[in-house]
Amino acid sequence: MKSKRLLAGATTAVLLLGACGQGGPGSSGGDFTGDKLVLAVLNDQSGVYKDASGPNSVKAVEMAVADYRKKYGDKAVVDTIEVTSTDHQNKPDIANTKAAELYERGGADVILDVPTSSAALAVATQAKNHKKLFLDVSAATTALTGAQCNKYTFQWAYNTYMLAHGTGTTVTKNGGKNWTILYPDYEFGQNMTKSFTAAITKAGGTVQNSIPTPFPNENFATFLTKAGSTNPDVIGTMHAGGDLINLVKQFNDSGLKEKGIELAVGLMLITDIHSLGVDQFAGTMFTDAWYWNMDAESRAWADRFKAGTGARPTFEHAGNYSAALQYLEAVQAAGTDDADAVVGELEGKKVNDTFLRNGEIRARDHSVVHDAYLVRVKKPAEVTEDWDYEEIVTTIPAAEAFAPPSGCSM
Repeated sequence: MKSKRLLAGATTAVLLLGACGQGGPGSSGGDFTGDKLVLAVLNDQSGVYKDASGPNSVKAVEMAVADYRKKYGDKAVVDTIEVTSTDHQNKPDIANTKAAELYERGGADVILDVPTSSAALAVATQAKNHKKLFLDVSAATTALTGAQCNKYTFQWAYNTYMLAHGTGTTVTKNGGKNWTILYPDYEFGQNMTKSFTAAITKAGGTVQNSIPTPFPNENFATFLTKAGSTNPDVIGTMHAGGDLINLVKQFNDSGLKEKGIELAVGLMLITDIHSLGVDQFAGTMFTDAWYWNMDAESRAWADRFKAGTGARPTFEHAGNYSAALQYLEAVQAAGTDDADAVVGELEGKKVNDTFLRNGEIRARDHSVVHDAYLVRVKKPAEVTEDWDYEEIVTTIPAAEAFAPPSGCSM
């Protein structure tokens, strides 16, 4: 058995596909570095994004490996697949160092997940330098498929344009014309503010003020007071995870809602609603990349996920499953872990799976486009099952949900 310790602070699960020495055509060596594949999950294991992605994204990747094994059995092109994980603490310098270690010493063929846009941009640079794959799932900056795109990086689940196009446009057209935006002062928040401002302006609204906040942060009282001082129709929060939960609590206690000021959420996940309570978000509209109970296929996968984790999956968990599974399918088709060959199998591929509906892996900028969903948080009386907190109002077709390629030169 191979060592279960690749790196300090990392954990590794080893999955053997087929009996020893009886694997598929790639198992005898030569086509796979070290006669194995290594899928590395790099994310927040202990901080504000732990519930959104965190340890359960590792479980989702392990589910993808198990499903690949079940599908191909002894026809799999490689016997041994390792799933390793490590914590980047939402810090780009740590993400940069960990990514280099994973590629160089950990033997990672692909890095997955990576919430926090500044961290994801650092990992993308390492992927480019090492000529190894990076499948971003949990970071939203459009720079990953724009000005800072590269051949080895794919953005799998969502971006700030998708979120703004759904929520910013709809709230503005529904009467929320005058906005103030609160945002975490790093790449994600800055990019979200830019995308939302463009969508709001195009829909006929105005962003009168954009207020940066520290990241991460616990006390938003001063920022909320400042945001409400000019009596906007809408305060838009671009925060996520633990920061979003803290902000919503404090908004609901601030008296701003009683003054008729609406709170619009740029990015929300099912774990945020579950943590704070559906009553705190009831009626809130936001854009989701996927919902666990949107159809029978999603629910069946979510039931398997819950059996292993005790929780329902966020779209980031489902996105990691999809990214890992499609990576393995590309490896199977290529018959090798050679990054250029795998990229060639992914580019231009049209995909429908548990997560991606009407999905396409665009060759030009490596943005994975797919249907998105404008959703409403149910009122407490409408909730008939734990975790079933969302109602899909509109399906946004893939061609509308994502912007055309722009600014990418690989």
